[in-house]
Amino acid sequence: MRKLIAASIFTLAGVLAACVTINVYFPAAEVNAAAQQFVEDVISGAPSKAAPPIEKPVPAKNPGSMLFDLLIPSAYAQTDIAVQTPQIRAIQSRMKERFDSSLSGYLASGAIGLGNDGYVAVRDAASVPLPQRAALNQAVADENRDRKAVYSEIASANGNAAWEDKIRASFAKQWQQQAKSGWYYQDDSGAWKQK
Repeated sequence: MRKLIAASIFTLAGVLAACVTINVYFPAAEVNAAAQQFVEDVISGAPSKAAPPIEKPVPAKNPGSMLFDLLIPSAYAQTDIAVQTPQIRAIQSRMKERFDSSLSGYLASGAIGLGNDGYVAVRDAASVPLPQRAALNQAVADENRDRKAVYSEIASANGNAAWEDKIRASFAKQWQQQAKSGWYYQDDSGAWKQK
């Protein structure tokens, strides 16, 4: 009987020790830093440079969970945000080119603005002469297609497609924070404001 109890306890202890909980968190600080650098590179037209390393947050422990962690250890996944894949660099290059050739002028004139959703939108088509409106609409469509692709590609490159909406939200904030004076942007309610 004692051997059975001892064997059961030993087996249970082995099973508990073998369990590892892996917590994968959304690395908001890393994504914000990557978005900041990406947007800055597009708007400034300067060549891309690597974002500075970000220290990973260490989750706080409460006393109750410490005993649990002794029995079932947790492993926190290390998440380095990949934003320099060949696909992302190609998209960024197109965005820089488009920004320099047309978007900066449309933003300065108020014809387009920065949406609160991470995309650009036509704000005042009447400010552009009728013969040039097709080019305006094409530039907005091309930019939004590339923005969607970059948000999706960053999520995929980091192995978590579910992060795409959070990545887009981080980029939306960066586009608006780095907007130049005079550019229009949408507030949270969707109303246009001028920076």
